[in-house]
Amino acid sequence: MINREIIRIKIVQLTYAYYQNGNKNIDTAEKELFFSLSKAYDLYNYMLALIVAVNKEASRRMDVMLQRAKREGTPEPSQRFVLNRFAIQLAENKQLNDFISTQKSGWDENAAFVASLLEQIEQSEVYQEYMNNAEDSYDVDREFWRKIYRTLIQDNDELDTILEDLSLYWNDDKTIVDTFVLKTIKRFDEQNGPKQELLPEWDSEEEEKDFARKVFRAAIMNADEYQRYMSEASRNWDFSRLAYMDIILMQIAIAEMMTLPNVPISVTINEYVEIAKFYSTPKSAGYINGMLDGIARNLVESGRLAKFIEPKKEKKDFKPKKQIITKKND
Repeated sequence: MINREIIRIKIVQLTYAYYQNGNKNIDTAEKELFFSLSKAYDLYNYMLALIVAVNKEASRRMDVMLQRAKREGTPEPSQRFVLNRFAIQLAENKQLNDFISTQKSGWDENAAFVASLLEQIEQSEVYQEYMNNAEDSYDVDREFWRKIYRTLIQDNDELDTILEDLSLYWNDDKTIVDTFVLKTIKRFDEQNGPKQELLPEWDSEEEEKDFARKVFRAAIMNADEYQRYMSEASRNWDFSRLAYMDIILMQIAIAEMMTLPNVPISVTINEYVEIAKFYSTPKSAGYINGMLDGIARNLVESGRLAKFIEPKKEKKDFKPKKQIITKKND
């Protein structure tokens, strides 16, 4: 699950914190980086456990309603929601239960939120469509929870506040973790039962840890050199007015260019331009894009960077097109 997108974001956060907190111990900072990455995986499991908690609360309420119906001689309520096959399979998942067993706290400490979320679910159109759906299958059950996650859990201010109180590391993790939870729901197979595999903590542990370690250490230990590269390339830019976060972003991008020969320059630039859109000023993305392109060309031309860089394309007459903004869900 922990891929280079998460790693780059964490390196930006921890490098910024390194300077803001006056931390001068690179070993301690590196340990903090890897601990922060492990917390992202904890959040992934914690969000899956939320589905189990909601289903558990629904089952508790259903028991009460069934007893009342029996006592009063009234029709029993539909149990379709509490008998959702995907939710039951997730509740029985061995990997998830192993994780839950190691945690000192869980969703029981936020029972009021779980109950409130259940009520929101029961009042939603997704729920009504599900309960009235003539098709009764595992696929329908699984898709129901995928829709619920996207509509009521993915963007939930109350939930974000709870997560922030539980861990400072989760402030900026949920957006990307949500995509992994949705992927996990989609890939669940009824045939796998409780042995269904969740996403592993690392996509490729040794390779990705090496990536994180090299870029993080290079960004900090070679900061003066990399900032000199920025100055060399900033003749047509107002470098003195550059936002501090922009300097951090470019410093890390240069570290990645210089230490990882197999990562194309264009990939590195694009990744940090995207991060800038969320972590810096509105104008930062364009500024960083231009600066990094200039820095990369200077380094390649001077022989300090042995990488191929694409030639600049000739400018063509620009014809505006209608922009379609899409949101990544899964």
